Amino acid sequence: QVQIVESGGGLVQAGGSLRLSCAASGRRVSSYGMGWFRQAPGKERDFVAGIAPSGGTTLYADSVKGRFTISRDNAKNTAYLQMNSLKPEDTAVYSCAVHWLGIATREREFDYWGQGTQVTVFS
Repeated sequence: QVQIVESGGGLVQAGGSLRLSCAASGRRVSSYGMGWFRQAPGKERDFVAGIAPSGGTTLYADSVKGRFTISRDNAKNTAYLQMNSLKPEDTAVYSCAVHWLGIATREREFDYWGQGTQVTVFS
């Protein structure tokens, strides 16, 4: 069992930055790949970024490449999503999830989920 708590969401002007945190607790958290998804109102939840257990491999959705950076600190069992050059279309609830022993991009591959944190970007 892994518990996940996201933080760092908020209201930001277009072009600004936010850093989301994903704090995980439980057994062997460092063995899980971690990922960020987002869901805008009326839309499906989409993959944003993922990172392998070691942190050595990362994946990004095309829509955020070059603007978002995922990282993790295994000593703190925490993953981060640095979001720069934010756009109104980035507005969504951002959720963190973990995937046992690897990196993944599909929602059904993830084992545990947090409740999400709201990010709102205004122009």
